[in-house]
Amino acid sequence: MPTPLSEAAITEALAHLTGWGRAGETIETELEAASFADAVALVVRIGFLAEAADHHPDVDLRWRTVKVSLTSHDAGGLTDRDFSLAGQINEVRPT
Repeated sequence: MPTPLSEAAITEALAHLTGWGRAGETIETELEAASFADAVALVVRIGFLAEAADHHPDVDLRWRTVKVSLTSHDAGGLTDRDFSLAGQINEVRPT
């Protein structure tokens, strides 16, 4: 089981993660796509990243906006796995 990060470690990790914010025991971001079809494709890319990491975010698709929330339920909070996957999601973030 992954180990929850300390508050200091969470603050430090967030400082190096563009576009993400904290909401309680989760980190969240909203991604804007050019079209609904592009947003669906983005969800698919995130899905493949999540499967490869064996770590599955909550994903909410609303027209062109994709909201992603990460937490490690099994650890009871945020872990390195959340920040690692968030960094990978940033690599597919629309420009």
